[in-house]
Amino acid sequence: MVSRPSPHGGPPVALSTASVFPEDMDSAFEVAAELGYDGVELMVWTDPDSQRLSSVARASERTGMPVLAVHAPCLAITQRVWTPDPAERLRRSAVLAASLGAPTVVLHPPFRWQRRYAHGLARQVDELERAHGVRIAMENMFPLRRGRLRWSSYTPGHDPTRPGARWYTLDLSHTATAGDDALDLLERMGDHLVHLHLGDGTGVERDEHLVPGRGTQPCAEVCRRLGASGFAGTVVVEISTRRARSRNERLDMLAESLLFARLHLGTDLPRSPVR
Repeated sequence: MVSRPSPHGGPPVALSTASVFPEDMDSAFEVAAELGYDGVELMVWTDPDSQRLSSVARASERTGMPVLAVHAPCLAITQRVWTPDPAERLRRSAVLAASLGAPTVVLHPPFRWQRRYAHGLARQVDELERAHGVRIAMENMFPLRRGRLRWSSYTPGHDPTRPGARWYTLDLSHTATAGDDALDLLERMGDHLVHLHLGDGTGVERDEHLVPGRGTQPCAEVCRRLGASGFAGTVVVEISTRRARSRNERLDMLAESLLFARLHLGTDLPRSPVR
């Protein structure tokens, strides 16, 4: 499976369902359709609808928004979604993605305490990709930081290029929090990069997921490089709107992020404002 090009040209720009929180999954599909996104990335979350194929398929059909990626429930808060077993959560994510026609499953590196899962992960990823025709794209994360102290809760670390993976997701909010060089990481991921989480950050000790262009990360340059390279993956707006003072402010943030992506990817812009 590969991502279908956007009708605007270039890679599709999708909306993460996490970007409308505290609104629910159905709202995310509706917002994506209203603002003119090319599809959604489904964050499998504590919201029961996000965990059920039938509910997701109905939302997709109702809004005309395809699911372009499934984010496996591997956050600390989703450790008991479906099952406490991380290997089974990954398997179910791959099955869900294949059932929805989504080409990519986004996955975080294992936590340090998930030793058995980590030991068998490479083999499981290979088996799932071959069985279900999906790409499992490992995402860069960040260490915990307190002043000069840094401690990674991931094994072997927060940077998936060491020791390496077949496919990658690059998250620009995470590079800010980690203090990593986003352009260097982009180069190291190379042709194995199939997924971009477009957000921003200022380098503080927490994951900010700002509107792209409002932080210190080279969001525009990353998009320009991907657009010029014929990137065949998916660009996903993954920002935090939880502090928006109104629904209109939330929609404005999501519309601004979409326009930022299309402008710097070099794709066609709408003839009139999206809202």
